[in-house]
Amino acid sequence: MNSNSIIKPHRLPKGGTIGIASPAKWMAEDRLKIAAKVLIDAGYRVKFGSACHLRENQYAGSTEQRIRELENLFADPEIDAIICARGGYGSIRVTDKLDYLIIRENPKIFVGFSDITALHCSFQQECGLTTFHGPMLWNFEESTDPFTLSNLLYVMSGDDPAELEFPKNLPPIVLREGTASAPLFGGNLTLLTKMIGTRWDFDTEGTILFVEDIDEKYYRTDRDLLHLKRAGKLDGIAALVVGQMTNIEDEEIPFGKSVDEIVMDICGDGDYPIVSNFPCGHGRHLATLPLGIPTRLAAVDSNVSFKLLELAVS
Repeated sequence: MNSNSIIKPHRLPKGGTIGIASPAKWMAEDRLKIAAKVLIDAGYRVKFGSACHLRENQYAGSTEQRIRELENLFADPEIDAIICARGGYGSIRVTDKLDYLIIRENPKIFVGFSDITALHCSFQQECGLTTFHGPMLWNFEESTDPFTLSNLLYVMSGDDPAELEFPKNLPPIVLREGTASAPLFGGNLTLLTKMIGTRWDFDTEGTILFVEDIDEKYYRTDRDLLHLKRAGKLDGIAALVVGQMTNIEDEEIPFGKSVDEIVMDICGDGDYPIVSNFPCGHGRHLATLPLGIPTRLAAVDSNVSFKLLELAVS
């Protein structure tokens, strides 16, 4: 990944307008309003996309309706940033028919994670756009985590880069020591494996690669990470960051390894630093990680430091 060729979106101004996109599953109307109030109370205007109020089985409207919503949100001059309502499933269905010219000509902050990984991959490959692996409206519907909200607003507003202050109850774990300075790339482990071999396959060489997942089995986590390795996605990476692996379940006959043990079994022959328990994914605490932005990771003894080396916005 060449960080010099990426397109940075404009920063989110104070009092700016945040558009809400629903490219995947629908979110109940009352929950949308409760979560949006968090952004409104933080001093921003909120504008819901046209699919936010639609239903087609599990999806927020048809594939075509969700495509048009994304295109309209990017084209809308009133909107400064776009945050997805939620993930679930459905984003991968909109990737092949999007008009990426609209997105290239109107680069904006785009935030989401989990199922939204499919769009992060397609936006990067089609547009070279820096997108943001970060919280969705869904993260704010029940209770607002101060770390998650403050880090999101900090990264979007373009304040000077500072070292990430990890939540005291979620210290990262050093699995292998080392330091790395490289662009960020990553997302949901399951979705990343599904993008390999498609039009939106990705290059991880020279990146700090991060992964997270939820509601999987230990054997599937092993299989997906092994898939990344055999597809060459762990070759030449600068570092591996394992985020929150939430609700990873065992079977009646135990798999016999924890997630950290799986990681070291598969990646043990590498020489790059590895950190786990990082605040990204489906846990309570979620850092906003801008893809393509040079970042410094240091894992020494039991201490981890993490800092963006430049602004993620223009």
